[in-house]
Amino acid sequence: MTRPRDVKVIDTLMGFRSTSNIPRIAGLRDRGRADNTIGYMFKDMPANRPGDVSDEQAIDETLAKMDTHGIELALVNLTSETARTALRKHPARFAASLGVDPNDVMGAVRAIRQAVDEYGLRAVTLFPSGVSPRVPIDDRRAYPIYATCVELGLPVFVAVGVPGPRVPMAAQRVELVDQVCYDFPELRFVMRHGAEPWVNLAVKLMLKWPNLYYSTTAFAPKHYPKAIIDYANTRGADKIIYGGYYPFGIELERTFTELDTVPFKADVWPKFLRHNAATVLDLTPAR
Repeated sequence: MTRPRDVKVIDTLMGFRSTSNIPRIAGLRDRGRADNTIGYMFKDMPANRPGDVSDEQAIDETLAKMDTHGIELALVNLTSETARTALRKHPARFAASLGVDPNDVMGAVRAIRQAVDEYGLRAVTLFPSGVSPRVPIDDRRAYPIYATCVELGLPVFVAVGVPGPRVPMAAQRVELVDQVCYDFPELRFVMRHGAEPWVNLAVKLMLKWPNLYYSTTAFAPKHYPKAIIDYANTRGADKIIYGGYYPFGIELERTFTELDTVPFKADVWPKFLRHNAATVLDLTPAR
């Protein structure tokens, strides 16, 4: 069924166009192209902004795109000054996430607690292959972060599968999620960025663990894995969460055009576009 237009979308990964859309990846040896660590993976990427664009202009541009595509709320990362400005000025349109580096265990824990107090933090994010040294998903350095998320009632969004940037993949092998779910059954754990080539395993683990989810971030809808679509249409309607990749690799115009070709069932669409994210982010009543 075609995507319904009356569902107010929650996007679990949003940013703001700036002079550098892509964060620097620690230890990257081959940048793919001179100005972009993942440019080789995406066609017609959003362009970087000129250096004289203000935070307010970048925020207004993102808000206009959100309005065009029916996105009511977007999750943005506090590591960006633009995002912090957006959260202060538009608290009804943006929710805070925080990317942390488990190599600094106590620094990460303190930053999470501070972000809860200052910005009403809604989620923590981890990029296991994007820090140096790499920190595998089930590494002891990440466990205090998971414990803090459980204590504070926060979900964790974790990149899984082969990473886009040209860095080693071992830290993001999907089977590592299994031990974390076993040790932290209360933790709301969201796999993001594809889980390829282990998508079937990701589905199997979602069947096994009640608090394990999957977000479609960093994939154009025409490339959503068939196993994920089939799972959403059967036993996984409550487990698959929409997430875009603007401005890091995919324009919203492309994403929402291609969403109309995704064969989700009618009852899956509202959960995928909004309700599952609201549940995971603890937006109750759903904003």
